[in-house]
Amino acid sequence: MPYQNIRVIPKAKQTKILEESWGLKVYVTASAEKGKANKAAIEVLANHFGVTKSQIRFITGFRSRDKVVEIRK
Repeated sequence: MPYQNIRVIPKAKQTKILEESWGLKVYVTASAEKGKANKAAIEVLANHFGVTKSQIRFITGFRSRDKVVEIRK
């Protein structure tokens, strides 16, 4: 699965991933300022898919909650 639709939910009470019919919801405890939520989302996705953080990159939506990420294996 090289491309994945995700929605990042910043300032969540706990970090988790929920699978939806359209993609993944990634809940992170980090705030959405200065890219902190994006960095946290990359860490969570890397752990979820069993890859390194450098193998995940945002294709679209760097400044939006809805994103498309590339996962290189």
